[in-house]
Amino acid sequence: MAAGIAQWAAPDRPEERLAAAFGTQVAQWAIAQGASPGIARAAQQAATALSIAGANGHVCLPLSALPALDVATLPVDSWRQALLSSGVVAEAETDPSRPMRLDPQDRLYLLRFWNYEQRLARRLVAAAQPAAPLLAEHEALVRSRLQAYFPADTDALAETTDATPNWQQLAVALALRRKLVIISGGPGTGKTSTVLKLLACLLEIDPTHRIALAAPTGKAAGRMAEALRKGSSSLPAGLHEKLPHDASTVHRLLQMQADGSFRYNAQHLLAIDTLVLDEASMLDLSLATRLLEAVPSHARIVLLGDHRQLAAVESGAVFAEIAGDPSWSEPCRSGVAALCGLPVQTAVQGIVPPTPSRRSPLQDCVVWFQKNYRFQSNSGIGRMARCINDGNLEALLQLWEPGAGPGTDTTLTWIDPANDQGEYGPLAAIEHVLQTMDAAYAPLFALVQQAITAAQQGGIQATTYQAIQAAFDQFRALCAVRDGTYGVQGLNAAFSARWRAAMGLRTDTTYSPWFVGRPVQILRNDYNLRLFNGDTGIALPDPNGQLHVYFAQSDGSFYAIPPSRLPSHETAFAMTVHKAQGAEFDSVLVVLPPQRSRAVSRELLYTAVTRARKQVTVCSSHSVLSQALENRMARDSGLLDRLREA
Repeated sequence: MAAGIAQWAAPDRPEERLAAAFGTQVAQWAIAQGASPGIARAAQQAATALSIAGANGHVCLPLSALPALDVATLPVDSWRQALLSSGVVAEAETDPSRPMRLDPQDRLYLLRFWNYEQRLARRLVAAAQPAAPLLAEHEALVRSRLQAYFPADTDALAETTDATPNWQQLAVALALRRKLVIISGGPGTGKTSTVLKLLACLLEIDPTHRIALAAPTGKAAGRMAEALRKGSSSLPAGLHEKLPHDASTVHRLLQMQADGSFRYNAQHLLAIDTLVLDEASMLDLSLATRLLEAVPSHARIVLLGDHRQLAAVESGAVFAEIAGDPSWSEPCRSGVAALCGLPVQTAVQGIVPPTPSRRSPLQDCVVWFQKNYRFQSNSGIGRMARCINDGNLEALLQLWEPGAGPGTDTTLTWIDPANDQGEYGPLAAIEHVLQTMDAAYAPLFALVQQAITAAQQGGIQATTYQAIQAAFDQFRALCAVRDGTYGVQGLNAAFSARWRAAMGLRTDTTYSPWFVGRPVQILRNDYNLRLFNGDTGIALPDPNGQLHVYFAQSDGSFYAIPPSRLPSHETAFAMTVHKAQGAEFDSVLVVLPPQRSRAVSRELLYTAVTRARKQVTVCSSHSVLSQALENRMARDSGLLDRLREA
């Protein structure tokens, strides 16, 4: 019987082998529970599909996604009946020994994802409650501060309902009234400056208020901490010293242990009064659950992100789901208006939240920032981001002159690898990509050469390391895929060879992948070395001429580690769009594959383009751009239903 079961799910592709093995195990389990061969086969088919869905980032599998059930050979007439009679699938909370769950909406779950989703929903519902009312003197203090921080907008909205409210001001007031606030907005919409003013208010109310700043990656955490440090000079005297001066990764905040568990959890809570989490769209279901469970029930939770960006690499799209409904009830608007010092009736009429993308039980907890302070509405990057979000291919293509490279806006450049005529043909396109990288990394190359000379003459100054790191952070090539000529691995290999050749080094990497100026990105946390997934360093000679990898610290200093001691890493001239989340660069080169790929989506393209502050080059054909705008990265989940149930 076991051999027959194994035959049912022989994998067609290598990546399906794990799913097929799980399906085989489930079928054997079903047979052991007394299921008929037909029912066991149905359970195996569903389990295999569920495992594949999980590998693609889905939390669950709708039964409607399964092929039609062969009811002619079974004593049931639906997938639900077949699975519930298999002995390996339970409804809701019944029988914790079964490996899969089926919810009332016909979604199939692995047990652990079902548990995570329920736990997260319960924690969010508990957090989505009003905070303790402010004392009268504190309310007066906050009102005066909000009027001082946002004077023009307060006056304008008080005079007329036609004025647009300042959603930053309203978000601060909301966060002072509630324990959970979710702020969604693109780069340049003022999320960090809003948090700065919120923290200032909290510290003025209580100077001992304990604040934790965190982000999923070290790069994102460092960027948030730096932005808060720079902005704190605008705050009232004495607050600068009270603000937290550092931010940590989520794993470091929770203190990950050697076995993968966290020191801080639902039983051992963080000693904090407010958690601010940046780039929350990068949180997967598991990490989001464990992080929020470690936050004390009295504490505020402020989640910052962009619900239009890519979801986490792992399972789930938590932030996109919980940030989808920015609607506010009338009591919420009245209370926020009063705290801002606005005439309540005027403000209630003037405070009109955007239309929700999906309804959610987390009403009165979400704010969308739509005004961009970095890009003008007619700027190239701003228009490109808007075209992508709207799915408007025609408008997107009009931003360039098709086939001519630079368009009418010099901040935007297009390379089309699908056009086989002229200099932008398939072979020439990759050369054009590499030449773009040559020009963008030229300042870095020059500084590295100066560092080599300085090392030979006695040592490199700290300012040189800082200049090199700053030059590297000005530009990045961002790829949609890892494999192939237009993927991270192919592009890094090709450009590394050019760099070596320009340095006069041998281009053969079989001897060693290391060379002066090689940038690397860390792929695995190493707490002993204080290196975390996403950190970047650059290989440079130390004062003795030995090659070390230099990593920047939050205080502006650097520390060097021998290449042999580094945890898992890879060359970082180019990186995936996923790896670039939480980072920003003056200019980016977005490289999409020349053929259609399921990895390319609207969210990926939007995330890539909005990593740039000043200039964007896109290498893509019409066909792939069209696919990107059509392909929405929806992930199957039941979190909103779990929230309603909770």
